[in-house]
Amino acid sequence: MDIGFVLTQTVLTFIGFQACYFAIAAIGLNVQFGFTGLLNFGQAAFMAAGAYGMAQTVPIFEISLWWGMFIGIAYALFLGLLMGVPTLRLRADYLAIVTIASAEIVRLVVRSVEFQDTFGATDGLIGYAESFQQVGVDLGLNSTADYGFWIFTFSGRDLWRLIVGWSLVAVFALIVWSLMRSPWGRVLKAIREDEDAVRSLGKSVYSYKLQSLLLGGTIGAFGGMYFAVGQAAVQPDVFSRDLTFFVLTGLVIGGVAKVTGSIIGPMIFWGIYAFLDSLLRELVDKPVRIGDFTLIQSTDIGAVVYMVMGSGLVALMVVRPQGIFGNRKEMAFDGR
Repeated sequence: MDIGFVLTQTVLTFIGFQACYFAIAAIGLNVQFGFTGLLNFGQAAFMAAGAYGMAQTVPIFEISLWWGMFIGIAYALFLGLLMGVPTLRLRADYLAIVTIASAEIVRLVVRSVEFQDTFGATDGLIGYAESFQQVGVDLGLNSTADYGFWIFTFSGRDLWRLIVGWSLVAVFALIVWSLMRSPWGRVLKAIREDEDAVRSLGKSVYSYKLQSLLLGGTIGAFGGMYFAVGQAAVQPDVFSRDLTFFVLTGLVIGGVAKVTGSIIGPMIFWGIYAFLDSLLRELVDKPVRIGDFTLIQSTDIGAVVYMVMGSGLVALMVVRPQGIFGNRKEMAFDGR
């Protein structure tokens, strides 16, 4: 077994592309769920809004890629209003049901054959990311050259993706960290703990909830935009229910209502995933047999990885339910 390869893959994935866009999405979800107490299970819909806003620019609208940021933000705000205006008077599990249904509606709409000319249906959209990649080349990052040292060696394209991704994570982390220490952020935390008390002080709980949903959704849309330009392709089934729950899992691992938790949590999630996946593939290459029984086969890898990660998450919730960086005092949710 090549344990060096396993550890290398783990470290690179820990700081890699997936961790970047998951961290951006988790920061947005943290605004909604961690700081405001909104059980939004539809963050994948906001990510899809940002991704398709970016991807439609060149092949559909025939405009510059950079207009995609404004289109993605507009899509996210429209979706937030459409989702939030009729539902934010609901609480707890009712809101969760509505948001997860809304995300599925968005996914089914963009994959529909009726809108193939607009969203590309099941094939998705490609051929729009050249401008993004060219910026990296113009800055001296040759896509065919390697940069870095030791195991931290990346192609010019990958290094450019990481620079942009972690820069976005830093910017949004600083914005949210600052906002949550402002009077506006303190109102959100109070709503999370007891919205009736906030309402009795003359604050518009509904308005603050809507603002939180829109802000978190817009940040999530930037996660989708980053995914779109980094992957150079979008496809509707990427934005399934699983995506929201993976982002939420990363957030819970790191710790809700903590900006550091929404960054480190997704990194840990992908690091563990890469470690288990690489380790099991090494075992498959050199199978362990007990008599005629093979301990693990290649078709079992995905299921086993999720089983182990799920068991680990359960253990974490037993030992430290607030997550690695979380605080028990931040876990008071008004679930009435």
